[in-house]
Amino acid sequence: MADDGKKFDLIVIGSGPGGYVAAIRASQMGMKAACVEADKLGGVCLNIGCIPTKSLLTSALLVNELKGAEKHGISTGEVSVDLGPAQERSRKVAAQLNRGVGMLFKKNKITHLQGWGRLAGDGKVTVESDDGDETYEADHILVATGSRPRSLPFLEIDGEYIWSSDDALYATEAPKTLAIVGAGAIGMEFADIFEAYGSEVTIIEALDRVLPVEDHDISAQMEKSYKKRGMTIHTGARLEQAEVGDDSVTLTFKDKDGEEQTLTVDRVLSAVGRVPNVEDIGLKEAGVELTEDGNFIEVDEWMRTSVEGVYAVGDCAGGALLAHKASHEGIACVEKIAGEAHGPVDYGNIPNCTYCHPEVASVGLTEEQAKEAGHDIQVGKFPWVGNGRALAHGDTDGFIKVIRDKKYSEILGAHIIGPHATELIGEFVVGRHLETTAEEMEKAIHPHPTLSEAVAEAALASLGRPIHI
Repeated sequence: MADDGKKFDLIVIGSGPGGYVAAIRASQMGMKAACVEADKLGGVCLNIGCIPTKSLLTSALLVNELKGAEKHGISTGEVSVDLGPAQERSRKVAAQLNRGVGMLFKKNKITHLQGWGRLAGDGKVTVESDDGDETYEADHILVATGSRPRSLPFLEIDGEYIWSSDDALYATEAPKTLAIVGAGAIGMEFADIFEAYGSEVTIIEALDRVLPVEDHDISAQMEKSYKKRGMTIHTGARLEQAEVGDDSVTLTFKDKDGEEQTLTVDRVLSAVGRVPNVEDIGLKEAGVELTEDGNFIEVDEWMRTSVEGVYAVGDCAGGALLAHKASHEGIACVEKIAGEAHGPVDYGNIPNCTYCHPEVASVGLTEEQAKEAGHDIQVGKFPWVGNGRALAHGDTDGFIKVIRDKKYSEILGAHIIGPHATELIGEFVVGRHLETTAEEMEKAIHPHPTLSEAVAEAALASLGRPIHI
């Protein structure tokens, strides 16, 4: 008979936003839960991802706002900027939230098992720590091991000259020149940060536009905004070589016209995506199957793997590599285990957010996707220049775009670029969740003057009758 201290209803491997949230929800439903973590509680997102990045982006926004302070009657003289204090502040924010997860574990009576967790088969998990190996048992085991930055063969991350996003977060000085390879959310956010702190930034993207998962109109506006700030952007560019020299890196790439170009910079940030952590966690030994490409853990709609009693959520289970998606998968999974399921995750209604300036957020289909799916659509755009609050704030770059299906007036997609986009997108997420029509989005009275009025105006624009443009 197993030692009662080593027997649990649920063991979660990984304490990121998928793992720790699942453990808390399991405890709320009466399960005896444990969470294995080899590093810091909160995982990548909290410690070296979402949270410290947003802290640095807040600092970058303040730097840029200071440049226009004279318009508000504020004279500061010559402004000097230093990335070091901003980086230090970001670490303090991450540390505070890390302690918060520990407090939540204590509050919910979740056992924290410090060490590297591996599936050992037959409902067992082995935890390797400095004190040796210990084996634990559980009726249910949830794998939430997350992901790590991708390294390309011709762009090997060394942490000194060629950075991953992790390395960039720990930089205390902004390099004079910085090349960012990859114009997804991570690349565009770091471009914002380092440009604000004085780096001359060049962005290189293999696809034909920045933020390639977003709507084409959003990508075009984003590129325009960054070029206005003085950044150089190469889209449709293929990196061929990265040669590290004496305190610099020389990149060789072909631009969109097929012309070979070279660029020498102080540092390079590789932001070409992430790969799941599926190695050395006992998947093969336990008989857990991976997807056909061998990259992710194969799961069904309830996050169940090929082995009964073993589940996987978050980045290691594929799909969008987003913290909020991981958390909702974790909750859906343990609620199903407890017999209290309210339905699987609605993958068609997961918002995307990029927290640079201007902010970008979206949910649902792009205009191109809606057309490809055969919808008879009407598109409405409302520019921020038509919104009183945005004008008062002096932040009018961008727009809200709504794509609706003419048949039922269903909101197929919503796309925002501009002030507080990542907060405003929540209106469309809730609206789509409740199957709200474009008419109902406008009939809900929005306070004046607020940015949220633009949500209603964009809904009206999709009906062909906006008021303020």
